[in-house]
Amino acid sequence: MDDEELEELNEEADIAADYLEGLLDVLDYDGDIELGVRNGRPLVQIVADDDTDIKQLIGKDGEVVEALQRLARLAVQQKTGERSGLIVDVDGFLARKRRHLRNLALDAVDDVREDGEPVTLEDMNAYERKIIHDIVRQEGLKSRSHGDEPHRHVTVYLPKDQREAPENEDADVDDFDTDEDYEADLD
Repeated sequence: MDDEELEELNEEADIAADYLEGLLDVLDYDGDIELGVRNGRPLVQIVADDDTDIKQLIGKDGEVVEALQRLARLAVQQKTGERSGLIVDVDGFLARKRRHLRNLALDAVDDVREDGEPVTLEDMNAYERKIIHDIVRQEGLKSRSHGDEPHRHVTVYLPKDQREAPENEDADVDDFDTDEDYEADLD
């Protein structure tokens, strides 16, 4: 990333921080705003010593954080004319969410390795599904999203070269020539 790109990302974070500070003032919430860039994306974190009010900015399953992120992205787009990949976090919610998703993905990987059967996870948003896909790929397994928003979910399964062949011809096992055939059968 060159200096110009970094400057643009920092500008997006500044715009979002100003917007979010205004919202915190209206809500009469005390919170510090920290800015940064993570993985080539601007990051704004809202933190506080007394987190009672701040916890309300997380909401059930992060719904309020997601709404704040959408609003902050709109504020950035209005000012710059460009869409933003801004990330908004409140009180470390995203780090806790990533840890939970990592554990969920690793549990699914273990289950699939143990019995060879695909594991389908609960409905998730795109951000959550991407984390699952990345971890599953790192572990050497395959995954696929399916369903319609907002009910899309991930299925974790063994790649073809790791699936066991049936011990005898009478076994009731689907025979797939490729991973794509296997994925198509998941629908």
